Amino acid sequence: MAELPSNQVLSVQKMSTATTDSVEEGTKTSKMSKDHKKPTASILRGAIQLGIGYAVGNLSSKPDRDVLMQDFSVVESVFLPSEGSNLTPAHHYPDFRLKTYAPLAFRYFRELFGIKPDDYLYSICNEPLIELSNPGASSSWFYLTSDDEFIIKTVQHKEAEFLQKLLPGYYMNLNQNRRTLLPKFYGLYCIQCSGATIRVVVMNNVLPRAMKMHYKYDLKGSSYKRRASRKERAKSSPTFKDLDFQEMHEGLHFDLDRYNALMKTLQRDCRVLESFKIMDYSLLLGIHVLDRKPLSRGSRCDSRKGQKVLYSTALESIQGSVKDPEPVADDDTFGGIPAKHKDENLLIFLGIIDILQSYRFIKKVEHSWKALVHDGDTVSVHRPSFYADRFLKFMESTVFKKSHPLRGASSRRKRSSLHAVKSASQEFLSPQKEEKKEEKKAQSMDNLDGNFYSSSKQPDLLPRTAVSFESTRNDDEDLENSEDRRASSSTIALDDPLPSLSRSQSESELDVYLHHRDSPRRPSWS
Repeated sequence: MAELPSNQVLSVQKMSTATTDSVEEGTKTSKMSKDHKKPTASILRGAIQLGIGYAVGNLSSKPDRDVLMQDFSVVESVFLPSEGSNLTPAHHYPDFRLKTYAPLAFRYFRELFGIKPDDYLYSICNEPLIELSNPGASSSWFYLTSDDEFIIKTVQHKEAEFLQKLLPGYYMNLNQNRRTLLPKFYGLYCIQCSGATIRVVVMNNVLPRAMKMHYKYDLKGSSYKRRASRKERAKSSPTFKDLDFQEMHEGLHFDLDRYNALMKTLQRDCRVLESFKIMDYSLLLGIHVLDRKPLSRGSRCDSRKGQKVLYSTALESIQGSVKDPEPVADDDTFGGIPAKHKDENLLIFLGIIDILQSYRFIKKVEHSWKALVHDGDTVSVHRPSFYADRFLKFMESTVFKKSHPLRGASSRRKRSSLHAVKSASQEFLSPQKEEKKEEKKAQSMDNLDGNFYSSSKQPDLLPRTAVSFESTRNDDEDLENSEDRRASSSTIALDDPLPSLSRSQSESELDVYLHHRDSPRRPSWS
């Protein structure tokens, strides 16, 4: 891992400080520092950028080694006064303290996804963070980096503590499979500034800002209070919920390979969350309709030269081999998964979010209380095993569906070909049957006219007729048993001699004829 020189670290930190100062122009940060007032959101954003820049730059001086078990529980703390110190740069924010959780473990995670230290610093510290609205019930703040790569989310103390306990299992899961729809965590930090304490986690961004999302959904698989509020619907880009999806869409159709890959990834991820006793997570789903409006490439694409993070797009998360060393080239699809809804061509962006909710005592109490008021199986808070099964069932039966474009056409072709064979065989058999009937009738007339003795000149007549009769009878039975064998049976029948009278029939007719000839004629009495 390449080390950053100290002057580069200081320049990145100064760049972050100067950028944030331009955003909060007109505010009096020095007076706020002296009076110990509660910091504003812009000051906290600047402190987050400066703190992360310092932590990553300081980490570059540490040797690269294997991650040990004790590395997951490490917490490093440093005080950053505004006037600076021997270890920290001077800045224009109030004094604050920075805590970095498991720095070596998160460095390993970043390397696992191909994130270089200078790219990570540039994405977070180069330009002001973009604040996003929060459609959920939590009080978290969301910030997006200007290049669309990373999301910075504030978390509660219990969530940060739970994530740190989760890191060993998370480490094991990522080593087994990097292609996952679970959140990719790149860093966990705590900022204490002017009496305010905020904890932030850096994650991958699921929905690219340069791609317009015509529909956004937060899906849990439950139905209790799972409809977007009026306030949320009034937004320019609302986030809908489960009941809204069932009313607005009849399911998203994927081809068979992508559907199987998607469901396999979801099943694997849900089993991992179940093993960690995690519940109340959601599937964040973004839908871009390709036929509505051409894509306008924004500033994100101008500042982004190739994809920086491996396995970060929706398509990469469900398909391909984990041995692929290079990221997928950036194109107009931004890694979206092709899908269809009715006659519309879509691009799907998705990821599992809000996985830091464990089924602790408070959640058990919440489920018990909601179960008394409403049906317990429909509320979002539930035991992890039931939650995972309900989540997967909803995704498989309602949200994602298989598309079979060639199924109807192939069956129609089979039916039409079968009908053609049947009609052709019937046309082929009908004249042969007529000929057989005519020859049978002719033979009967010859016998009655006394030409029966002509058969003595044909010594092979009786054996051939016996064989012919049996083959014809077998062919007729085959015709009745199977339509597919009718053509072959009729062909065999045509190759045999035409059917004649059997031996028993011939002998009986001979006796009648002789008896009639030898008997004396009696005079007829008038």
